[in-house]
Amino acid sequence: MKVVVINNLLKENHIILLRETAEQTGADLCFAASEAEIPEAYRDAEVLYGFGVNTARTSQNLKWLSVPSAGVDFLMKPGAFANEECILTNSSGAYGVAITEHIIAVSLMMMRGLTGFYQETLNGKWGAPRPQKSLKNSRITVLGTGDIGCCFARRARAFEPAELIGVCRSGQCEEAAFDRVEAISALEKVLPTTDLLVMSLPDTPETVGILSRERIAMLPEGAYVVNVGRGSAIDEDALADSLDAGHLAGAALDVFRTEPLPADSRLWGTKNLLITPHVAGGLTLPYTLDRNVEMFCENLKNYAAGEPLLRVVDRIKGY
Repeated sequence: MKVVVINNLLKENHIILLRETAEQTGADLCFAASEAEIPEAYRDAEVLYGFGVNTARTSQNLKWLSVPSAGVDFLMKPGAFANEECILTNSSGAYGVAITEHIIAVSLMMMRGLTGFYQETLNGKWGAPRPQKSLKNSRITVLGTGDIGCCFARRARAFEPAELIGVCRSGQCEEAAFDRVEAISALEKVLPTTDLLVMSLPDTPETVGILSRERIAMLPEGAYVVNVGRGSAIDEDALADSLDAGHLAGAALDVFRTEPLPADSRLWGTKNLLITPHVAGGLTLPYTLDRNVEMFCENLKNYAAGEPLLRVVDRIKGY
């Protein structure tokens, strides 16, 4: 069994773990800096751990592609796999901690007015106190109750919100941190009582444009929006209009319809908008990278033993 690993962020401890797992499973392991640099002898590899988009599209021999990301929308297009039987797994479960910390950080930055104070200090100004808000007693809605949404809910509970509601496709979620969970069909009932809307949705036909102009208008005056899922979920022009008009108090976007965000995008100049360049997750935190590699190694053992793989992506649903 030939296994190719493409991940330039690996440290020595990760390489050791991968080699030990390969030895345990009888895998012939190859590390490559990129798809273009995979040695000829491994271009017929059965397993690839990394962003093997070109390999998936061209290799009939590839039987399992394990991507280090949680999102897999870039692999949902027709023709993405030369071998339609190839199993696709993601790394959902590795990013909850990192992205949750980002959500809490940007939420507090906006609600406590820290971005404004920081700008004043850059200009050498001792700013005056201003009205602030708190996560405590806020009504928080989490749109998307997967690993990220649930991880956030568990940590947000410690801030003592007035209400913590989960919203997902089925309306079913076993996470005890939520006060209740509603189906997507109830979203318009939930939005008018939401102080902080946290979005952690995958990119699927059902989620595109889910936060439309009409639904943005349903949020109460002074509400906040945080999106760490996919940029396709929000009507960006409508969000900008609402922020510039002062209806929404703030928004923090880590994802956008077009990335990188174009230099001429109106979002750069939108009032009370906090922009980060798709960095809420990623493999920059040691814990995230450690867990990512551990999850692949766990799955490699399952694969070698003929056991079902974890985190298999349903290519019809897109997650």
